[in-house]
Formats: sequence, C-alpha cells, structure tokens
Amino acid sequence: MTESSEIGASGGEPIRVLIVDDHELIRRSLALALAAEPDIEVVGEASDGQEAVEAADRLMPDVALMDVRMPRQDGIEATKGIKASVPSTRIIMLTVSDEEEDLFEAIKAGATGYLLKDVQINDVPAAVRGVHEGQSLINPAMAAKLISEFANMSRKESERPPQLPVPRLTEREMEVLRLVAKGMNNREIAKQLFISENTVKNHVRNILDKLQLHSRMEAVVYAVRERMLEIT
Repeated sequence: MTESSEIGASGGEPIRVLIVDDHELIRRSLALALAAEPDIEVVGEASDGQEAVEAADRLMPDVALMDVRMPRQDGIEATKGIKASVPSTRIIMLTVSDEEEDLFEAIKAGATGYLLKDVQINDVPAAVRGVHEGQSLINPAMAAKLISEFANMSRKESERPPQLPVPRLTEREMEVLRLVAKGMNNREIAKQLFISENTVKNHVRNILDKLQLHSRMEAVVYAVRERMLEIT
C-alpha cells in the first residue's frame, strides 16, 4: 500500500481519493490521471478489500475508487465496511463486471457510482468530482439493468407487509424520488417538474436526511423495499 500527502494547487481543500484495485498497473494509471488534477489528491492505495477498509478508517477519504473482484475481501464487502466506519466516503465501483447482481449488491452496500473499466481514463476525474458533489453515477447500459432490477424487487416486495414506521416524504419529494428511480439526473428532473436544478438538489438532500441514507440509489432501494414506490 502506498500513500501520498501532496496538496492540490487549486487553493481549496482537494478531494481526497483512495484507489482500490488488485492490479498495480490499474492503480498506477488511475493515480497518474488523478494526480494531474489540482483539486484531487490521491491519499492512498489498497490491493484488496480488507486493506481498503483499514486504509479508509485511517485516511478518511472523500471518495474511494473500488474494484469489485479482489482477493481476501471483494469490493462489495469492502464498501459495506467503509460505509459503516466512514459513512461520509462516497464510493465508485470501477469494474469489468457488468453483472446485474454485482451492480445491485454494490448499490445496496452503499456505492454511489458504478462505472465499467472501459470508461475513458480522462473521464475518471469528472466522476470523482460528481460523486463528491452528491451525484449518483452509473454507466448508461447498467442504469437500464438497475431500473429493471428495481421493478423486479418492487413486484417481490409487494407480497411482504411494509415495515413501520416509514419516514414521511412530501408529495414533491416523492415525485423527485420516482424520477430518480427512472434513472433521471438532476437536470432531467428539473425539466420534467419545471423547477430549478438547485431545487431538485434540495429535495434530494431532504429525502436522504429523512431516510438517513447517503445516496440517491440507496433511497430508491429503501423506498421500493418499504413499498413507498412501485416501479413497473
């Protein structure tokens, strides 16, 4: 495991990133791409999930780039561990796996983004900034699979009594959550509801606060599970 303490040249606090992958070449490529950004600081690297949890607990990163398939402990279990010990860390799964089960389990574990490794390396800094600002990032091809999985989950959960009490969301917050579940981003939601993007962000923040969750996709999973949402 290696660590860096270089400070970004942006003048503000840089986004602290932990890179987790069992392939050293991939870690080095990601580190080089991120090191070129003045507002991003690579604070550490880990080669498996167990190392990742230990490093996150020590380094308190803002964002972790996490592989799914790794020895000792996989990325999904590591995500659960990091979210338990450092809930403020936002996690992007960066993987070759396009399996629906991996995607859904990663989101349930608390991942904020899920990108396939065929993403352009130059796009990774923007992804880091996006999740740090509270966005959920999912590869478009995977988003369709996630929505399909939500629909399957909704049908299964309709047979189970809801767990009470469930936090109450306003009618507008429910509208926003339904559109999030359809894979819309803030700009698309704003256009659909004829409100500003900032208003959408405020609604999403209120939803997460009420549900005591950390990401938009976690909120959708929760809402489907508790039968607040029905997705067809």
